[in-house]
Amino acid sequence: MAKRDYYEVLGVERGSSEADLKKAYRRLAMKHHPDRNPDSKESEEMFKEANEAYECLSDPNKRAAYDQYGHAGVDPSMGGGGAGFGGQNFSDIFGDVFSDFFGGGRGGQRGGAQRGSDLRYTLELNLEEAVRGTSVNIRVPTLVNCKPCDGSGAKKGSSPITCPTCGGIGQVRMQQGFFSVQQTCPRCHGQGKIISDPCDACHGEGRVEEYKTLSVKVPAGVDTGDRIRLSGEGEAGAQGGPTGDLYVVINVREHSIFQRDGKHLFCEVPISFVDAALGASWRFRRSMGASN
Repeated sequence: MAKRDYYEVLGVERGSSEADLKKAYRRLAMKHHPDRNPDSKESEEMFKEANEAYECLSDPNKRAAYDQYGHAGVDPSMGGGGAGFGGQNFSDIFGDVFSDFFGGGRGGQRGGAQRGSDLRYTLELNLEEAVRGTSVNIRVPTLVNCKPCDGSGAKKGSSPITCPTCGGIGQVRMQQGFFSVQQTCPRCHGQGKIISDPCDACHGEGRVEEYKTLSVKVPAGVDTGDRIRLSGEGEAGAQGGPTGDLYVVINVREHSIFQRDGKHLFCEVPISFVDAALGASWRFRRSMGASN
């Protein structure tokens, strides 16, 4: 089934501002939240669809790619990576082609250090915590550098050796008629090094799965869809590359009395005709600690 247009999902025009996008998303999230519609499969799907649309359009880079290429510009399964054509511009694409066939460009660098992946964690908060701010501990599964081998992938006391097939370049040259074609080395897979004695803990990967417990300070006034970036708390990079980031995405649960509209809270209070005509006052104290 083809995906619906993200702007259509949120019910906004293509030129809508970030504030309009956020307002439309809040409205849909409140209407279709699973806590409010526990038995509705349709509402659950619409909630997920709205989350996906807002996550894309709230990111300027992803939105630009989506506006230009549609779903293909942001969906990895369709060849997109957030910037159209899998995240590459035309110079990158042609650079890869000429690198493969003539040995130029960036071919020798493909097996080098790679930055670790960014991670996403959805943090559920109640309205009180969102309004006042809080500090919470979260437990996140991630990839970290293997301690026994210090991320090298080789058993302690040994180290990776230069690939004898490519001489450490990561690519091999093959002669095809009049053309000299350069391809990724089949032995080291472009790394330029091979591990003859892999680490027992990580089996030569250099990284292992681990849970990290992190303290997250949530500022006062956050709302559903807001993100908190924890720099360097994502997955460890491969081959000594830098660590990715962790993005904590806020989801504020529905309150039993109050509803939120930006910085304002409101609730509905049923009154009788006599109270409406003559006026009245109430005093109540619930979980928000409010008093009227």
